[in-house]
Amino acid sequence: MQATEVVPNHVAVILDGNRRWSKENGGSLSEGYAAGAEKLEQFLEWTAEAGVKNISAYVLSGENLRRSKKELRMLFDVMCKYGERWLEPGGLVDKYEVRINFMGNLNRLPVRLMRVIERMKVKTAKYTKRFLNILIAYSGKEEITEAVRGIIKSVMKHGGIKITPKSIEKRLAVKMPVDMVIRTGGQSRLSNFLLWQTAYAEIYVTKTFWPDFSKREFTKSLNWFASTQRNFGS
Repeated sequence: MQATEVVPNHVAVILDGNRRWSKENGGSLSEGYAAGAEKLEQFLEWTAEAGVKNISAYVLSGENLRRSKKELRMLFDVMCKYGERWLEPGGLVDKYEVRINFMGNLNRLPVRLMRVIERMKVKTAKYTKRFLNILIAYSGKEEITEAVRGIIKSVMKHGGIKITPKSIEKRLAVKMPVDMVIRTGGQSRLSNFLLWQTAYAEIYVTKTFWPDFSKREFTKSLNWFASTQRNFGS
C-alpha cells in the first residue's frame, strides 16, 4: 500500500450499501451482509498495514433495529458466523493484535450474538497495539444523552461539578476524536454516528457500495486526508 505523509490515528467507517449491493448483484440480503463482513476483515488488514491504530465501524444503528425480524435474523446470523471466525486462533485479530470493543445498546441484541461478543472481548482484551470499535444498535444522540445523565448522577452524589467538554468526553463510549470518516454508498450524512467525536473529522464520501470498497480506494482516501488542511474550527 502506498504510504502517506500523514496517517489518521482514528478512522471511522460507515458501512453503507450492503443491501443495495445485493440487489444490484441479484443476491440475497444474507449474501450482501456476508460480503460486507468479508470487506470489514479486509479493511482491518488494510488499516493495520497503513499504520492506523484506531478504527470505529458503524455496523448497525439503533434505528436499523426497526427492520423486519427476518432481515435482522439474517444479519445476526452473519455477525455470529464471522465473530466465530475471528475467534479462531492465529487469525486476523491475533496477527495484528487488535482489541475489539463493542458499543451500543447491546441488550437489544439476541443472546446468541451477545455470547459471541463476550468471547471476542475476552479473547482480545490483552491486545493494546490496535483497537477496533464495533458499533451495534448504536445512537450518537443516546451516547451523548447517557454522558449527560452520568454527570447529573455525579452532581447528585458528590455535589457541584464543572461541566466541560472533557467531563462529557470521559463518559462517552468512544473517547478518542475521529480524524477521518469514510462513508460508502454515496450518502453525505453521519446518520447519528459518533456525533461528538466527529466534530472536526474530515469526511470522505464514495458512491461505492461497502462490499465493493477496494484497497485502492482506501489508499485514495488516505492520500486525500494527507492533502487536507485541517482547521479544527479555526
